[in-house]
Amino acid sequence: MARLRGCGGSVIVGTGTTGIAGIREWTLDYTVEVLDGRGFDDACEPNPVIGMKTWRGSFRGFKDGSPIAATEMHTTVAAQFKESDTTGQVWSGSIMITAIHPRVAVDGLVEYSYDFEGKGTLTIATA
Repeated sequence: MARLRGCGGSVIVGTGTTGIAGIREWTLDYTVEVLDGRGFDDACEPNPVIGMKTWRGSFRGFKDGSPIAATEMHTTVAAQFKESDTTGQVWSGSIMITAIHPRVAVDGLVEYSYDFEGKGTLTIATA
């Protein structure tokens, strides 16, 4: 399998078709709860049962234009998380922005980071 560089990655939130300017990193956690389904008939051996799926994550970068407004928090919007400049490498679904973290340092650039919760189905990148 060939390695991919993240240089061409992007985050698109809402109805836009281009990535949010300044974003330089995103993370996405896709988890499945595993329930203990063991009963007396399992002779105390494990019997895992798939539970609820959850996906959430964050993205961050430098301020370049207007940040996502606080009034847009807790509103469901479409999102696409592109892995690289290779086509087809996109994770997508509906998200709710749950937190905005501005960061300002005297010796650095103004940064913003955002936390989100996924809502509904997550389309997973292929290849």
